[in-house]
Amino acid sequence: MRRFINKKFTKRNRFTRQCIGEAILFLIHQKGFEAITISDIVKKAGVSRMTFYHYFHDKTDALNNYLYEVINGYVEECPEIITFHMLQGTARIRHALCYFDRYAFLFITLEEANLYYLMIHAINDYLQLYVAPHYSGSVYDLYYYAGALLNVFIYWEKNGKKESVDELVQILERRIQNT
Repeated sequence: MRRFINKKFTKRNRFTRQCIGEAILFLIHQKGFEAITISDIVKKAGVSRMTFYHYFHDKTDALNNYLYEVINGYVEECPEIITFHMLQGTARIRHALCYFDRYAFLFITLEEANLYYLMIHAINDYLQLYVAPHYSGSVYDLYYYAGALLNVFIYWEKNGKKESVDELVQILERRIQNT
C-alpha cells in the first residue's frame, strides 16, 4: 500500500512530479501509454532524465504518483476521520463526485488506456488506509463501494454527464442502501 501524503516533498518537487504526471497524461492521449518513452516524458515535462529517475522508477510509477497526488487533494479537503457510514452519506458522495469531476481527464484517459487497475488500486488503498481502521464491517463492503463509485463515475463522465450530480447521488444511495 502506498502512502498518500508525503511530508518530505516540498511544493517545488511536488510541482515537478505533477508536471511529469500531466506530461504522461497528455502523451497517453496523444499516442497511447505503451508507445511513450521516458525521453518523451522528460521533453514534454521540461525536466531532465536525472530528475525523472530521482523521483520515479518508470512511467507507471510516475503515473501512479500523479493519481495518488489527486487523491491526496481529496484527503486534504476531508481531514477528519472518515467512516464508511460517512462515505455513504449524500454530502460525501456528492463531494467525491464533484471533486473527481475536476480530474475527469485523468480518469477517462486512464480508463481508455486500459489502466483502470491503477485507479481502483489507488481508491482501494485510500479506503484501506483511511476508512478500514474505523470500520467494523466486512472489508468487502469497502471494495464493493470503491468499485461501484468508480464505475458509475467513469460511465457518467464518458456518457456526457446527462444526469445531474444530485440525480447520480440518489442513484448511488439507493444501490448502496439495497446491499
